[in-house]
Amino acid sequence: MKQPIIDTLLAGKLLPLFYEDSAETSIDILRTLYRAGIRIVEYTNRGQHALHNFKQLKALQVTEMPGLYLGTGTIKSAKEAADFITVGADFIVSPIVNPAVAGLCDQHNILWIPGCMTPTEIYTAQQFNAPVIKLFPANILGPGFISSIRELFKDQLFIPTGGVEIAEENLEEWFQAGVCAVGIGSKLITKEIVLNRNYHELHLQAKKALQMIEKIYLQPLKI
Repeated sequence: MKQPIIDTLLAGKLLPLFYEDSAETSIDILRTLYRAGIRIVEYTNRGQHALHNFKQLKALQVTEMPGLYLGTGTIKSAKEAADFITVGADFIVSPIVNPAVAGLCDQHNILWIPGCMTPTEIYTAQQFNAPVIKLFPANILGPGFISSIRELFKDQLFIPTGGVEIAEENLEEWFQAGVCAVGIGSKLITKEIVLNRNYHELHLQAKKALQMIEKIYLQPLKI
């Protein structure tokens, strides 16, 4: 199951991520993202209802959303990973490098995307066969970090998360630096959108982000 998920990530180059206490709101957001053309989503484990909501999102995925991969993020322990793997998580995203989580995902043949901030952490993640590494927090590291380390980790796939903007200049800087995709949370699924249940705006913003990325890739990358 790993390679089809990686292929989907590389095709769209955008990984939306979110959590909401309300299962109804979570369902509405997922439906909106899917209608906008998103085919891979991370539901973060950031609240007491995360596992319960995730089960409902998985049921929706099966009945309404062919071709969608739904994973879970903010997984720090093997226990958390096991809970979400049991209910059908397609992939696991972590903010840290935990060998126990890596081993569990490998045991179940599930894609594991660990979070790294230093070359040492990146190297450690590679020892546990992480095909994709999350750069976190992206707003602290910046595109210059990728440009500086790219030669050290030539074949590694990176996805920055945390502070990536839905702005052509910012997106272009990241892709020019060499990332394979970007993770976007609150810059896409804003507090205002959720508060006002303005899913039309979310649909527009998701399509806008996809179109910006497509435009960037229609131009020669200055790598």
